[in-house]
Amino acid sequence: MSDTDRPEVATVPKPPFELGTGPGRVLVWFYGVFTVAAASRTIVEMARGFDRAPLAYSLSAVAAVVYGFITYSLVRGGEKARRAALVCCAAELLGVLVVGAWTLAEPAAFPDATVWSDFGMGYLFIPVILPVTGMIWLRRAKTVAV
Repeated sequence: MSDTDRPEVATVPKPPFELGTGPGRVLVWFYGVFTVAAASRTIVEMARGFDRAPLAYSLSAVAAVVYGFITYSLVRGGEKARRAALVCCAAELLGVLVVGAWTLAEPAAFPDATVWSDFGMGYLFIPVILPVTGMIWLRRAKTVAV
């Protein structure tokens, strides 16, 4: 009897690849920390005076939502979550690059910094490194899962 003839081999599905394991666990930690950091910063900034820099504070709130969604997707796992997290990482990278360039080109538009200002310089450039690392992990996770 060959391996393909045995019913227990043919009916056992391959377990799904968990996104939050191995290096993914580090990504979950970083995205979780950045979710809390960006959300906390946004709440404090908006409470102290939203009218002072509404664009900057709104962009920090968007960053918090994006970080939170990516964290959730990494923890949830599965192919749909992987694809959603990949799209969000790409959007996050685009946001960091656009806001980073905008803050350098027109500093007057940002009287207060955002999480993504100056390409995340205030956060040791982690906001620009994190989505790149996330996309690499998520692309690798697809090849491992298949």
